[in-house]
Amino acid sequence: MASINLIDSFQEFKEAENIDRPTLMKVIEDVFKTLLRKKYGTDENFDVIVNDQTGDLEIFRRRIIVEDGFSEDDNLEIEYSEAIKIEPDYNVGEEVYEEVNVEDFGRRAVLAAKQTLASRIGDLKKKNLMDKYADRVGEIINGEVYQIWKKEILLLDEDGNELILPKSEQIPTDFFKKGESVRAVVKKVEMRNNTPVIILSRTHSTFLEKLLEIEVPEILDGLIVIKKIVREPGERAKVAVESYDDRIDPVGACVGMKGSRIHGIVRELRNENIDIINYTNNTQLLIQRALTPSRINRMELDHEGKKADVYLDADQVSLAIGKKGVNIKLAQDLTGYSIDVYRDVQDEEVDYDIDLEEFADEIDDWVIEALKKIGCDTALSVLNHSVEELVRRADLEESTVKEVQRILRTEFEEDDDK
Repeated sequence: MASINLIDSFQEFKEAENIDRPTLMKVIEDVFKTLLRKKYGTDENFDVIVNDQTGDLEIFRRRIIVEDGFSEDDNLEIEYSEAIKIEPDYNVGEEVYEEVNVEDFGRRAVLAAKQTLASRIGDLKKKNLMDKYADRVGEIINGEVYQIWKKEILLLDEDGNELILPKSEQIPTDFFKKGESVRAVVKKVEMRNNTPVIILSRTHSTFLEKLLEIEVPEILDGLIVIKKIVREPGERAKVAVESYDDRIDPVGACVGMKGSRIHGIVRELRNENIDIINYTNNTQLLIQRALTPSRINRMELDHEGKKADVYLDADQVSLAIGKKGVNIKLAQDLTGYSIDVYRDVQDEEVDYDIDLEEFADEIDDWVIEALKKIGCDTALSVLNHSVEELVRRADLEESTVKEVQRILRTEFEEDDDK
């Protein structure tokens, strides 16, 4: 056998569809030239020809014809009497081309070539996969669930490449079954143990940004710009948008007629509440919009300290803070300001209030002092704050704050009963 069909002999070639043929042929040529150097000491007088259509490999050796008895290197020269056995009309000084039988390398050498080839092809596939997904970071892709583990899910793309969706990058209420199609954004590509790993995410703000681009053509066209996105995955998200065209209402365009555009995104994000707000350079107005759905009465800003004290009606305080404090946290992330909310009692009629010192027999002095340091020196001023605010601002334990508010509330309830 003078030639060898590589596609039949080297099964790994069939897995190399994503490698361009010229690159693949170059790798094959390099592998066999290495084999030639090991056997003959040089590959300079050998031509390795690979048919990129059939996969056939042929190796030809070129030698100069010399007179009998004058050959110094059998690899580079051939004696005249041997040359005319190949072709009778050869003359001294001419170059002889003869085909090398691959079997002459020996079974062990061919097996080693096969292993080297498989390794080189594997490296090429890894590089191609890295390059492919490095260019797609930030894009949404679809993957099919192949394996589900405790800490991550393994997905396959349309080419059968493995993708990883870690538990930390899943929305808390995500639940997937094997074979199900999943949408996620490519977060990063990294090498682990010389293997490319593609990490996906459904919690990253880019995922919501790309979903909006798909649903809102004006964003893709550049007529509407997303200034900032903050998310608490599965709970709530706030998106600040701005339009460069006065004729376009950015909030209305993103929400769509009767919420048609935003509903699909909300479903994809497992019913995550999405607040779309108009971006503005007016800090006070931006904070007011960021605290949606609550209504603010007034606000005191400290621009140097990046701090805002916001005053609201009693029924609006819980809306501003939100479930588990999510709403106010996102508002702070969106605006870059530390926000404290207070119940606005300036217009409320209060029959009476009680100084905290009056409760010294029930509340420890150090607790009273801690509350007075943050401006809460009366019973109502303490009751007008949420437990979370007092814990954070007065640096008290939650159980302590709850007990203090219970004592104060009991006093007012007893007076009401009289």
